[in-house]
Amino acid sequence: MTAGITVDLADPVPPYEQIRRQLSSLIAVGILEPGSRLPTVRSLAADLGIAAGTVARAYKELEQSGLIESRRRNGTIVVGPPRVPHGTAGGDAAVMAAVDALIRTARDAGVSDETLIDLLRGQLASKLDS
Repeated sequence: MTAGITVDLADPVPPYEQIRRQLSSLIAVGILEPGSRLPTVRSLAADLGIAAGTVARAYKELEQSGLIESRRRNGTIVVGPPRVPHGTAGGDAAVMAAVDALIRTARDAGVSDETLIDLLRGQLASKLDS
């Protein structure tokens, strides 16, 4: 399970937020489907070489957002993708197609994944200010 999850301790983004973002993205794109089991807090923390409290915080925030659910004897499972507002049924497919096109364009241009993410975050942040 940790193949898709990494933590960069040099990144200014806190490790719990890095984990939360990555898991949220994996759920949103359907790689982690509803019913999928997540590793235990201790197991993921050991695999990533970080404190269990860091993973627990990421899981707690994902649970609060309705993406995962912790069950005493069944562990932590994916509940589903983020809820889409009523009336945007076709929006998900259109957004995913646009994201796929953006990724293809960036890779064709030789832009690294990290740079693409930074560019996207910068653009999103600039749109919040306007």
